[in-house]
Amino acid sequence: MRKNLRYLILLLILLFVAVNEALNKTRSTSWENPLWVRIYAVNGDGREASDKYIDSLTTDSFEAVEKFVNREARRYGIKIDAIDVEYNGRLQSAPPMPPSTQSRLGNIWWSLKFRAWATYRAWNSDRDAGDIELFVSYYDIATTQSLRHSVGLQGGLIGIINAFADQSYQGSNQVVIAHEFMHTVGATDKYAPNNQPILPQGYAEPSRDPLFPQHKAEIMGGRIPLSMRDSQMPESLKQVVVGIQTAAEINWLAD
Repeated sequence: MRKNLRYLILLLILLFVAVNEALNKTRSTSWENPLWVRIYAVNGDGREASDKYIDSLTTDSFEAVEKFVNREARRYGIKIDAIDVEYNGRLQSAPPMPPSTQSRLGNIWWSLKFRAWATYRAWNSDRDAGDIELFVSYYDIATTQSLRHSVGLQGGLIGIINAFADQSYQGSNQVVIAHEFMHTVGATDKYAPNNQPILPQGYAEPSRDPLFPQHKAEIMGGRIPLSMRDSQMPESLKQVVVGIQTAAEINWLAD
């Protein structure tokens, strides 16, 4: 009896989340008003170098994300600024990290914990909550050579971004932040398990002749294709565009 009750409670929670995400999807992609995107920094490894880098951050550090999204939105006919980005400073507590192993049940449980953590944090904060909140966890490049996968919850309007705490990585960090933002409003990944962008939807110029090398990345493809087997990470959002399928997913195409 108790086991069945637990299942019922879990199903009711999942139903609530699904309905809430559907409502969020509709509201966040109407593009009638700019979305307030609020970014928070977290020291991911507790190191002094990460602290110093976070101390240097301002709203200007994330201006490229705002400019990129608004530039691309206007290219698809959105007549207002799509987003307004503001840096809301450092958090002392870190969000729960996604599970390191791929498990559907584990991912569901983590997403529920992340939503609960974000809601509780917003309730206890004296700062204005954003329509979308992104938590950027920074790591010292002296001890971290590769980062765990970043996650933006589609319909959840929250995301965790893992980034390098070094000025030389600011451009690539901004690409990852923009990518996860696009996830929160419904865009899907357009790269294969080997991280190669998928043709045509993951290419910035799928009709280019010759096809290679591409000169820009599609934001959800993530990388600039140099051949069918090789690609490179864009150095900044100046090398990135929003492709037509991604634009359709986030309601940027006119009916």
